[in-house]
Amino acid sequence: MPKNIKPTKDLSTVKAVYRNLRSSPRKINDILRSIRGKKADIALRNLQFSEKRVSKEISKTIKSAVANAENNNQLDIDNLFIKEAYVGKGMVMKRYRPRARGRAGEIKKPFSNLTIIVSEKKETEGKRA
Repeated sequence: MPKNIKPTKDLSTVKAVYRNLRSSPRKINDILRSIRGKKADIALRNLQFSEKRVSKEISKTIKSAVANAENNNQLDIDNLFIKEAYVGKGMVMKRYRPRARGRAGEIKKPFSNLTIIVSEKKETEGKRA
């Protein structure tokens, strides 16, 4: 590819990132596994009834991605689905607690970086059951 030609950005996908989410990636990934590939409104409904504390922050991130898609890229919010949802490690706060015999026990409080990518599902008129 020539150097002066930039690849075109796909305008049908939109990303929202939640940085420094105060929960471990392992706990968040359990919830994300249940919403990947679903429509955005169905995923939000499922998160609303989830008993996990972090589900509120995940739904906030999905709402942000949907709002970005509607306002910035003029996508139809009824056709949006969650294309990718993944979590990565963030920083780790280290705290210490006193233990027996004058020792100190380290406590690690992990943070996470959550990324949600929504995409618009194309309606094909030829595919009818």
